[in-house]
Amino acid sequence: MRVFVDPGSSANVIRMKVVEQLGLLNQIILTSQVLNGFNMAGEAIKGKITLSVTMSDIVRNTNFHIIEGDTRYNAFLGWPWIHNMRAVPSTLHKMMEFPEKDGIKMVYGEHHAVKEMFAVHREAPTSIPSTSEEPEGK
Repeated sequence: MRVFVDPGSSANVIRMKVVEQLGLLNQIILTSQVLNGFNMAGEAIKGKITLSVTMSDIVRNTNFHIIEGDTRYNAFLGWPWIHNMRAVPSTLHKMMEFPEKDGIKMVYGEHHAVKEMFAVHREAPTSIPSTSEEPEGK
C-alpha cells in the first residue's frame, strides 16, 4: 500500500476505494465534515475508521478520515500518527526514526516516489522590462 507520511497534515486520511478493497465498509462511522486544505481545496469526508497500522514491530490503532478523492497515495499519515509513534520524520534524508524496545528504528522512504512528487520543472528565465524612465547606464 502506498502511504505518504506528511508532517504538515493535521489529519490521517485514507481513500474510500482502499476501505472498500479491504472489505471494511461495515466499520465506517459516518460523518459529514469537510477537510480543509486537502488538494488545495475542501474535501468532503465520507466517514471515519480506526485501523491498525504496523511500522516495524510497533502496531498502533490509528483514526483515519475517509475521502473519495483520487490521489497518488492510498493513505496519508499526518502528525496525529507521527506523534503517537513518537517518530521524527526527515524530509531531507527521506527517512523516519522512532523508538522501539531495542533502541531507535529507522525506516527509509522510496526515493523515486519522492523525486516524482516533488519534481521541479525548470523554465527559461524571462526578462522583466524596466519600469524606469531613465536610459540604462546612467
